[in-house]
Amino acid sequence: MTRARFGLILVLLASLPTGPARAWGAMGHRLIGQLAIEALPSDMPAFLTSADTAAAVGELAREPDRWRDSGRTHDSDRDPAHFIDLDDSGVALGGPALSALPETRAAYETALRAAGTDSWKAGYLPYAIIDGWQQLEKDLIYWRIDRAAAEKVANPAHRAWFRADMAERQALAVRDLGILAHYVGDGSQPMHVSIHYNGWGANQPNPQGYTNNHIHVPFEGPFVYAYVDAAMVRADMTPYRDCHCQIAAWTADYLGETRTQVIPLYELYKTVGFETGDARWRVFAAARLAAGADALRDAVIDAWRASATGKAAWPAVSVADVEAGRVDPYDSLYGAD
Repeated sequence: MTRARFGLILVLLASLPTGPARAWGAMGHRLIGQLAIEALPSDMPAFLTSADTAAAVGELAREPDRWRDSGRTHDSDRDPAHFIDLDDSGVALGGPALSALPETRAAYETALRAAGTDSWKAGYLPYAIIDGWQQLEKDLIYWRIDRAAAEKVANPAHRAWFRADMAERQALAVRDLGILAHYVGDGSQPMHVSIHYNGWGANQPNPQGYTNNHIHVPFEGPFVYAYVDAAMVRADMTPYRDCHCQIAAWTADYLGETRTQVIPLYELYKTVGFETGDARWRVFAAARLAAGADALRDAVIDAWRASATGKAAWPAVSVADVEAGRVDPYDSLYGAD
Protein backbone atom coordinates (compact mmCIF):
# COMPACT_ATOMS: atom_id res chain seq x y z
CA MET A 1 0.00 0.00 0.00
CA THR A 2 1.41 3.39 -0.93
CA ARG A 3 1.74 6.10 1.70
CA ALA A 4 -0.63 8.35 -0.26
CA ARG A 5 -3.30 5.66 -0.42
CA PHE A 6 -2.86 4.86 3.27
CA GLY A 7 -3.30 8.55 4.13
CA LEU A 8 -6.45 8.78 2.02
CA ILE A 9 -7.94 5.75 3.80
CA LEU A 10 -7.24 7.33 7.18
CA VAL A 11 -8.96 10.56 6.14
CA LEU A 12 -12.02 8.66 4.92
CA LEU A 13 -12.22 6.56 8.08
CA ALA A 14 -11.91 9.61 10.30
CA SER A 15 -14.88 11.18 8.52
CA LEU A 16 -17.20 8.23 9.14
CA PRO A 17 -19.71 8.21 12.01
CA THR A 18 -18.53 6.30 15.05
CA GLY A 19 -19.94 2.80 15.51
CA PRO A 20 -19.04 -0.49 17.13
CA ALA A 21 -15.27 -0.83 17.16
CA ARG A 22 -13.71 -3.82 15.40
CA ALA A 23 -10.55 -4.90 17.23
CA TRP A 24 -7.94 -5.53 14.58
CA GLY A 25 -8.90 -5.65 10.94
CA ALA A 26 -8.88 -8.80 8.84
CA MET A 27 -5.09 -8.85 8.65
CA GLY A 28 -4.56 -8.54 12.40
CA HIS A 29 -7.02 -11.28 13.31
CA ARG A 30 -5.65 -13.52 10.57
CA LEU A 31 -2.09 -13.10 11.87
CA ILE A 32 -3.07 -13.86 15.47
CA GLY A 33 -5.01 -16.99 14.54
CA GLN A 34 -2.49 -18.44 12.14
CA LEU A 35 0.66 -17.69 14.13
CA ALA A 36 -0.82 -19.10 17.34
CA ILE A 37 -1.57 -22.44 15.71
CA GLU A 38 1.83 -22.55 14.05
CA ALA A 39 3.37 -22.16 17.53
CA LEU A 40 1.56 -25.13 19.10
CA PRO A 41 3.84 -27.94 20.34
CA SER A 42 4.21 -31.02 18.15
CA ASP A 43 2.89 -33.39 20.82
CA MET A 44 -0.65 -32.07 20.34
CA PRO A 45 -3.09 -33.77 17.93
CA ALA A 46 -2.12 -33.41 14.28
CA PHE A 47 -5.51 -32.01 13.34
CA LEU A 48 -4.79 -29.02 15.61
CA THR A 49 -1.22 -28.40 14.56
CA SER A 50 -1.43 -28.87 10.79
CA ALA A 51 -0.73 -26.10 8.30
CA ASP A 52 -4.31 -26.45 7.04
CA THR A 53 -5.67 -25.79 10.52
CA ALA A 54 -3.38 -22.78 10.99
CA ALA A 55 -4.69 -21.30 7.75
CA ALA A 56 -8.29 -22.15 8.64
CA VAL A 57 -8.08 -20.60 12.11
CA GLY A 58 -6.54 -17.49 10.58
CA GLU A 59 -9.58 -17.12 8.36
CA LEU A 60 -12.13 -18.15 10.97
CA ALA A 61 -10.66 -15.67 13.45
CA ARG A 62 -12.34 -12.96 11.39
CA GLU A 63 -15.82 -14.47 11.65
CA PRO A 64 -17.36 -12.52 14.56
CA ASP A 65 -16.64 -9.28 12.69
CA ARG A 66 -18.11 -10.73 9.51
CA TRP A 67 -21.30 -11.68 11.37
CA ARG A 68 -22.15 -8.03 11.88
CA ASP A 69 -25.12 -6.34 10.23
CA SER A 70 -27.11 -9.56 10.50
CA GLY A 71 -30.03 -7.80 12.17
CA ARG A 72 -30.72 -5.66 15.19
CA THR A 73 -31.49 -8.57 17.53
CA HIS A 74 -28.33 -10.40 16.52
CA ASP A 75 -26.03 -7.37 16.54
CA SER A 76 -27.26 -5.73 19.72
CA ASP A 77 -26.49 -8.88 21.69
CA ARG A 78 -23.18 -9.84 20.05
CA ASP A 79 -21.44 -6.51 19.43
CA PRO A 80 -20.64 -5.96 23.14
CA ALA A 81 -18.76 -9.27 23.19
CA HIS A 82 -15.82 -7.55 21.49
CA PHE A 83 -14.88 -5.16 24.31
CA ILE A 84 -15.02 -4.21 27.95
CA ASP A 85 -14.97 -0.54 28.92
CA LEU A 86 -12.65 -0.39 31.92
CA ASP A 87 -11.93 2.94 33.59
CA ASP A 88 -8.48 4.07 34.69
CA SER A 89 -8.73 1.99 37.87
CA GLY A 90 -9.74 -1.21 36.06
CA VAL A 91 -13.46 -1.04 36.88
CA ALA A 92 -16.20 -1.69 34.33
CA LEU A 93 -18.32 1.50 34.26
CA GLY A 94 -18.70 1.73 38.02
CA GLY A 95 -19.48 -1.97 38.38
CA PRO A 96 -17.13 -4.89 39.05
CA ALA A 97 -13.38 -4.63 38.74
CA LEU A 98 -11.65 -6.73 36.11
CA SER A 99 -9.78 -8.49 38.91
CA ALA A 100 -13.02 -9.47 40.64
CA LEU A 101 -15.53 -10.27 37.91
CA PRO A 102 -18.48 -12.49 38.87
CA GLU A 103 -18.41 -16.04 37.55
CA THR A 104 -21.36 -15.63 35.20
CA ARG A 105 -22.50 -12.93 32.83
CA ALA A 106 -25.86 -12.90 34.61
CA ALA A 107 -24.17 -11.92 37.87
CA TYR A 108 -22.02 -9.39 35.98
CA GLU A 109 -25.20 -7.89 34.53
CA THR A 110 -26.75 -7.66 38.00
CA ALA A 111 -23.70 -5.84 39.35
CA LEU A 112 -23.64 -3.41 36.43
CA ARG A 113 -27.34 -2.63 36.76
CA ALA A 114 -26.77 -1.82 40.42
CA ALA A 115 -24.24 0.75 39.15
CA GLY A 116 -26.76 2.21 36.69
CA THR A 117 -25.54 0.55 33.50
CA ASP A 118 -25.53 -2.87 31.82
CA SER A 119 -23.31 -5.32 29.93
CA TRP A 120 -24.51 -4.04 26.58
CA LYS A 121 -22.92 -0.67 27.38
CA ALA A 122 -19.93 -1.92 29.37
CA GLY A 123 -19.14 -4.85 27.08
CA TYR A 124 -18.54 -8.45 28.10
CA LEU A 125 -15.32 -9.49 26.35
CA PRO A 126 -14.02 -11.53 29.33
CA TYR A 127 -17.11 -13.72 29.21
CA ALA A 128 -16.81 -14.19 25.45
CA ILE A 129 -13.24 -15.46 25.96
CA ILE A 130 -14.15 -17.75 28.86
CA ASP A 131 -17.19 -19.10 27.00
CA GLY A 132 -15.07 -19.79 23.91
CA TRP A 133 -12.37 -21.54 25.90
CA GLN A 134 -14.84 -23.75 27.76
CA GLN A 135 -16.47 -24.69 24.46
CA LEU A 136 -13.09 -25.66 22.97
CA GLU A 137 -12.28 -27.74 26.05
CA LYS A 138 -15.58 -29.61 25.69
CA ASP A 139 -14.93 -30.20 21.97
CA LEU A 140 -11.57 -31.73 22.86
CA ILE A 141 -13.06 -33.91 25.61
CA TYR A 142 -15.48 -35.41 23.08
CA TRP A 143 -12.64 -35.85 20.58
CA ARG A 144 -10.53 -37.73 23.14
CA ILE A 145 -13.46 -40.00 23.98
CA ASP A 146 -14.19 -40.70 20.31
CA ARG A 147 -10.54 -41.41 19.56
CA ALA A 148 -10.15 -43.84 22.46
CA ALA A 149 -13.48 -45.58 21.83
CA ALA A 150 -12.71 -46.03 18.13
CA GLU A 151 -9.65 -48.02 19.16
CA LYS A 152 -10.82 -49.91 22.25
CA VAL A 153 -14.54 -50.69 21.96
CA ALA A 154 -15.32 -54.28 20.86
CA ASN A 155 -18.47 -53.57 18.81
CA PRO A 156 -17.36 -52.80 15.21
CA ALA A 157 -20.48 -50.76 14.44
CA HIS A 158 -19.83 -48.62 17.48
CA ARG A 159 -16.20 -48.15 16.47
CA ALA A 160 -17.30 -46.96 13.03
CA TRP A 161 -19.69 -44.46 14.59
CA PHE A 162 -16.96 -43.13 16.89
CA ARG A 163 -14.63 -42.61 13.92
CA ALA A 164 -17.30 -40.64 12.09
CA ASP A 165 -18.13 -38.60 15.18
CA MET A 166 -14.42 -37.88 15.74
CA ALA A 167 -14.21 -36.36 12.26
CA GLU A 168 -17.21 -34.15 13.03
CA ARG A 169 -15.64 -33.16 16.34
CA GLN A 170 -12.44 -32.13 14.60
CA ALA A 171 -14.36 -29.80 12.32
CA LEU A 172 -16.30 -28.36 15.23
CA ALA A 173 -13.16 -27.87 17.31
CA VAL A 174 -11.42 -25.96 14.51
CA ARG A 175 -14.48 -23.78 13.98
CA ASP A 176 -14.83 -23.06 17.69
CA LEU A 177 -11.10 -22.42 17.94
CA GLY A 178 -11.46 -19.79 15.22
CA ILE A 179 -14.17 -18.00 17.20
CA LEU A 180 -12.08 -18.13 20.37
CA ALA A 181 -9.18 -16.72 18.33
CA HIS A 182 -11.24 -13.67 17.49
CA TYR A 183 -12.10 -12.72 21.05
CA VAL A 184 -8.63 -13.47 22.37
CA GLY A 185 -7.35 -11.28 19.56
CA ASP A 186 -9.74 -8.49 20.53
CA GLY A 187 -8.27 -8.69 24.01
CA SER A 188 -4.78 -7.73 22.85
CA GLN A 189 -5.90 -4.36 21.43
CA PRO A 190 -5.64 -1.79 24.25
CA MET A 191 -8.57 0.31 23.08
CA HIS A 192 -10.85 -2.73 23.47
CA VAL A 193 -10.31 -2.87 27.23
CA SER A 194 -10.71 0.82 28.00
CA ILE A 195 -13.18 3.67 28.20
CA HIS A 196 -10.64 5.47 25.99
CA TYR A 197 -11.65 3.32 23.06
CA ASN A 198 -11.63 5.80 20.18
CA GLY A 199 -9.74 8.87 21.31
CA TRP A 200 -9.38 9.74 24.97
CA GLY A 201 -12.94 11.00 25.29
CA ALA A 202 -14.17 14.58 25.42
CA ASN A 203 -15.85 14.01 28.80
CA GLN A 204 -12.87 12.29 30.43
CA PRO A 205 -10.28 14.11 32.57
CA ASN A 206 -7.35 14.66 30.25
CA PRO A 207 -4.50 16.52 31.98
CA GLN A 208 -1.95 15.03 29.58
CA GLY A 209 -3.78 16.36 26.55
CA TYR A 210 -4.21 13.01 24.80
CA THR A 211 -5.89 13.00 21.41
CA ASN A 212 -9.63 12.87 20.91
CA ASN A 213 -9.18 11.88 17.28
CA HIS A 214 -10.95 8.71 16.19
CA ILE A 215 -7.81 6.60 16.01
CA HIS A 216 -9.27 3.17 16.75
CA VAL A 217 -10.07 1.73 13.33
CA PRO A 218 -7.26 3.50 11.43
CA PHE A 219 -4.70 1.99 13.82
CA GLU A 220 -5.96 -1.57 13.99
CA GLY A 221 -7.00 -1.88 10.36
CA PRO A 222 -5.24 0.13 7.62
CA PHE A 223 -2.06 0.68 9.65
CA VAL A 224 -1.59 -3.01 10.41
CA TYR A 225 -2.42 -3.95 6.83
CA ALA A 226 0.10 -1.48 5.45
CA TYR A 227 3.00 -1.82 7.86
CA VAL A 228 2.94 -5.08 9.88
CA ASP A 229 3.66 -8.58 8.61
CA ALA A 230 3.88 -12.12 9.97
CA ALA A 231 7.65 -12.06 10.41
CA MET A 232 7.45 -8.98 12.64
CA VAL A 233 4.78 -10.53 14.84
CA ARG A 234 6.43 -13.94 15.00
CA ALA A 235 9.69 -12.34 16.13
CA ASP A 236 7.92 -10.81 19.15
CA MET A 237 6.23 -14.01 20.31
CA THR A 238 7.39 -15.54 23.59
CA PRO A 239 7.37 -19.13 24.96
CA TYR A 240 4.31 -20.77 26.47
CA ARG A 241 3.50 -19.60 29.98
CA ASP A 242 1.44 -21.71 32.37
CA CYS A 243 -0.37 -19.44 34.81
CA HIS A 244 -1.40 -22.46 36.98
CA CYS A 245 -4.87 -20.94 37.27
CA GLN A 246 -8.42 -21.32 36.05
CA ILE A 247 -9.59 -19.74 32.80
CA ALA A 248 -11.35 -16.82 34.53
CA ALA A 249 -8.17 -15.78 36.34
CA TRP A 250 -6.14 -16.32 33.16
CA THR A 251 -8.52 -14.05 31.25
CA ALA A 252 -8.42 -11.28 33.85
CA ASP A 253 -4.62 -11.44 33.91
CA TYR A 254 -4.41 -11.28 30.13
CA LEU A 255 -6.82 -8.37 29.74
CA GLY A 256 -5.19 -6.59 32.68
CA GLU A 257 -1.83 -6.72 30.91
CA THR A 258 -3.41 -5.29 27.77
CA ARG A 259 -4.93 -2.45 29.82
CA THR A 260 -1.42 -1.38 30.88
CA GLN A 261 -0.77 -0.50 27.23
CA VAL A 262 -3.52 2.13 26.95
CA ILE A 263 -1.38 5.00 28.23
CA PRO A 264 1.66 3.98 26.14
CA LEU A 265 -0.57 3.95 23.07
CA TYR A 266 -1.84 7.48 23.69
CA GLU A 267 1.61 8.69 24.66
CA LEU A 268 2.96 7.33 21.40
CA TYR A 269 0.24 9.06 19.41
CA LYS A 270 0.97 12.29 21.26
CA THR A 271 4.64 11.94 20.30
CA VAL A 272 4.09 10.91 16.69
CA GLY A 273 0.96 10.07 14.74
CA PHE A 274 0.90 6.73 12.99
CA GLU A 275 -0.06 8.26 9.63
CA THR A 276 3.54 8.17 8.41
CA GLY A 277 4.09 4.54 9.30
CA ASP A 278 6.61 5.52 11.97
CA ALA A 279 8.76 2.58 13.12
CA ARG A 280 7.69 3.06 16.75
CA TRP A 281 4.10 2.36 15.79
CA ARG A 282 5.16 -0.71 13.81
CA VAL A 283 6.95 -2.02 16.90
CA PHE A 284 3.93 -1.29 19.12
CA ALA A 285 1.41 -2.93 16.78
CA ALA A 286 3.56 -6.02 16.22
CA ALA A 287 4.02 -6.44 19.97
CA ARG A 288 0.28 -6.27 20.61
CA LEU A 289 -0.48 -8.77 17.86
CA ALA A 290 2.22 -11.07 19.26
CA ALA A 291 0.61 -10.81 22.70
CA GLY A 292 -2.66 -11.98 21.13
CA ALA A 293 -0.98 -14.88 19.33
CA ASP A 294 0.87 -15.90 22.50
CA ALA A 295 -2.35 -15.81 24.50
CA LEU A 296 -4.28 -17.86 21.95
CA ARG A 297 -1.54 -20.49 21.73
CA ASP A 298 -1.44 -20.74 25.53
CA ALA A 299 -5.23 -20.99 25.75
CA VAL A 300 -5.31 -23.86 23.25
CA ILE A 301 -2.56 -25.73 25.08
CA ASP A 302 -4.38 -25.27 28.39
CA ALA A 303 -7.69 -26.44 26.91
CA TRP A 304 -6.04 -29.56 25.49
CA ARG A 305 -4.40 -30.41 28.79
CA ALA A 306 -7.58 -29.77 30.76
CA SER A 307 -9.57 -32.01 28.41
CA ALA A 308 -7.59 -35.06 29.58
CA THR A 309 -9.47 -35.12 32.88
CA GLY A 310 -12.87 -34.15 31.52
CA LYS A 311 -16.27 -35.80 31.22
CA ALA A 312 -18.91 -35.49 28.52
CA ALA A 313 -22.32 -36.70 27.31
CA TRP A 314 -25.21 -38.18 29.32
CA PRO A 315 -24.92 -40.26 31.37
CA ALA A 316 -21.51 -38.66 31.76
CA VAL A 317 -18.44 -40.68 30.81
CA SER A 318 -14.88 -39.70 31.58
CA VAL A 319 -11.97 -39.56 29.17
CA ALA A 320 -9.96 -41.66 31.63
CA ASP A 321 -12.51 -44.50 31.72
CA VAL A 322 -12.79 -44.70 27.94
CA GLU A 323 -9.04 -44.53 27.43
CA ALA A 324 -8.62 -47.35 29.97
CA GLY A 325 -11.17 -49.49 28.10
CA ARG A 326 -13.49 -49.66 31.09
CA VAL A 327 -16.60 -48.46 29.26
CA ASP A 328 -18.22 -48.38 25.84
CA PRO A 329 -19.57 -44.79 25.68
CA TYR A 330 -21.82 -45.40 22.67
CA ASP A 331 -25.15 -45.06 24.48
CA SER A 332 -23.98 -41.86 26.18
CA LEU A 333 -22.69 -40.22 22.99
CA TYR A 334 -25.13 -41.53 20.41
CA GLY A 335 -28.02 -41.23 22.86
CA ALA A 336 -30.24 -43.92 24.29
CA ASP A 337 -33.17 -41.56 24.87
